[in-house]
Amino acid sequence: MVKIAVLGHGVVGSGVIEVLQKNAQSIAKKAAQEIEVKYILDLRDFPDLPYSDLFVKDYDIILKDPEVSIVVEVLGGLHPAYDFSKAALEAGKSVVTSNKEVVAEKGAELLKIAKENNLNYLFEASVGGGIPIIRPLNQCLAANELHEIYGILNGTTNYILSEMIHKGKTFEDALADAQAKGYAERNPAADVEGIDACRKICILASLAFGRHVYPKNIQAEGITRVSLTDVRYASAAGGAIKLIGQARELEDGRVFAAVSPCIVMQENPMAGVEDVFNAILVRGDAIGDVMFYGRGAGKLPTASAVVADIIDEVKHLSARKYLYWVDAGDGFIADHAEVSSRFFLRAEGSFEIPAAFGKVVPVCAEGVEGETAFLTESINEGEFDRARAALEQAGVKVLAVYRVID
Repeated sequence: MVKIAVLGHGVVGSGVIEVLQKNAQSIAKKAAQEIEVKYILDLRDFPDLPYSDLFVKDYDIILKDPEVSIVVEVLGGLHPAYDFSKAALEAGKSVVTSNKEVVAEKGAELLKIAKENNLNYLFEASVGGGIPIIRPLNQCLAANELHEIYGILNGTTNYILSEMIHKGKTFEDALADAQAKGYAERNPAADVEGIDACRKICILASLAFGRHVYPKNIQAEGITRVSLTDVRYASAAGGAIKLIGQARELEDGRVFAAVSPCIVMQENPMAGVEDVFNAILVRGDAIGDVMFYGRGAGKLPTASAVVADIIDEVKHLSARKYLYWVDAGDGFIADHAEVSSRFFLRAEGSFEIPAAFGKVVPVCAEGVEGETAFLTESINEGEFDRARAALEQAGVKVLAVYRVID
């Protein structure tokens, strides 16, 4: 029998307990051992639960108990989750987490400690919730040189954009609806400002390219500025606006990573991903394009991924799984001005589009007058920025700019 401790009894933590209890027999068969929850750490009391006797408030009880082999961290936030995870690894206990903030900020350090102590630090649920992506990247696609990863990594923003696209709701109304349905938090900043998607693309990029990509080093923009007029233009251009996290390896080995609302053209299957669903596309040299799709969050989908990692760690208590990346030095992340992308631009008034934008395709949206809008071909982002700046210096008010993904 393997004994574990669960840190946190919120949405995910209670889901983990539920899955472990409901599927105890099948989980024991898959893990080849029974799994017993010995402790649940939470500052709150839950006297009405049938397992209320498992709750403790002092983490040292868990840390000093030699019977506890695995610590499951589902607290959320950087502190004390990072401190608890580090202490567990240093005390000889493997760790499972769903905490994207800790993995994105401290993953290289915690993986190093796990390696030094012949332990495992697993985090399948940190990116796609119930969508399997970490394990496929690390195992199923291990024969590939991975060149690019991009996708819809946040279900809340995808729901809001879907409501704007299909029901004509403003951003504010769609956000209020998402909050009413429980898809968005009362303070939705992490979702709508792109912070959540930023952490997730950092984790995926770190795993794919072997060196830690820190959130502070990448360009991240949310959807708060997306307007219904932008939505109409995107449709007229043959696409849909989606919040996209992307990372791609450049020829010199550096990585470009960004999070921003993009116009995804309808030929791309990502354009049809609606509601709270997520989708992640991985591009490898041998496999080509592979897409992972499903609900990216929720109590039981996330708990499912956490429990799968627990089973994996139980099976590898005396052996280490190779899941690892190293810290990256300065200069690993390329500036956006060094890469090329297609763009959409809309601006006030009628004017001749400068040649600096290259060959362009004009876009007209139904019901929108007094504006000029166009799509560029692939252009160096630094050159595009300079062309845009020159346009603004000439007195043209630029209203919106989006990267375009074919």
